[in-house]
Amino acid sequence: MSVSATSLRFRRVALVGRYASPALAEPLAALAAFLAARGHEVVLEAATARYAPVPGCRQGRPGELGRDADVAVIVGGDGTMLSAARELAAFDIPLIGVNQGRLGFLTDVPAATMEPALAAILDGAFVEERRSMLDVVLERKAGGPTESVQAFNEVVVNRGTQGGMIDSAAEIDGRFLYAMRSDGLIVATPTGSTAYALSAQGPIVEPSVPAILLVPVAPHALTNRPIVVGDSVTIRVTLLRGIDAWVHCDGQTHFQMAEDDRVIIRRARHTMRLLHPAGYDYFAMLREKLHWSETPERLHETAFAGRGD
Repeated sequence: MSVSATSLRFRRVALVGRYASPALAEPLAALAAFLAARGHEVVLEAATARYAPVPGCRQGRPGELGRDADVAVIVGGDGTMLSAARELAAFDIPLIGVNQGRLGFLTDVPAATMEPALAAILDGAFVEERRSMLDVVLERKAGGPTESVQAFNEVVVNRGTQGGMIDSAAEIDGRFLYAMRSDGLIVATPTGSTAYALSAQGPIVEPSVPAILLVPVAPHALTNRPIVVGDSVTIRVTLLRGIDAWVHCDGQTHFQMAEDDRVIIRRARHTMRLLHPAGYDYFAMLREKLHWSETPERLHETAFAGRGD
């Protein structure tokens, strides 16, 4: 049964799909038709439409979506959500993630049940939360251009493919923290604590905790350990030595660094608004995604299910 457009809490719905994915054309078209039948006005992100066009669906650039839409539905994986968050956070538009990727820490609506799940969320049955982001500035010692970007998961200063370890130094509010030789340093939000930082043995931090993580990557001295600080601080990471070093933001924006360049990291003024299905529980999500409830025997059986001898 359709819902009257005047009664809709989220009348205008933006659709954003995984970049350069023609395979999304069919599910996006079905989703657009489903939303239109409910009385929603649907607009498709222009970059998504280049690879997955939906006939008859209006298109808009991120700025237009942010100004005009009441909610954005992100169809893809966590990487698609990260990209959309950076584009739309300044407009304070809520985001709903439909998982077409792998783990789906942020895109938590299953693709197989997206229509009833989205109907319930759009009708008001949801859990809303805000996630912090990072403002990132790369200052070049040699006087080159200053780069300013945002990151939602993490900022990574690390070695490239040509050199060995890099030497870097970290400061917190102008106070020296440590210098180390390592493969790199991850500066992560609580959301990013379950991404690259987790692989580098960093702690998992519940998203509502006002914190920033510093996690060394393969430090030469094993006494260089992860540390969690309050998110009101300014963090500076300076490249002391390294012939091939880079700074990466969310694994999607990359800048090469030279010696004495420094990266300045602060909590961003804007946050990302996420709408989860009713009953969402962060710890239940961790148990599911990280298989905390599985016994080693069960994990082994799942991994080898369907394989022949």
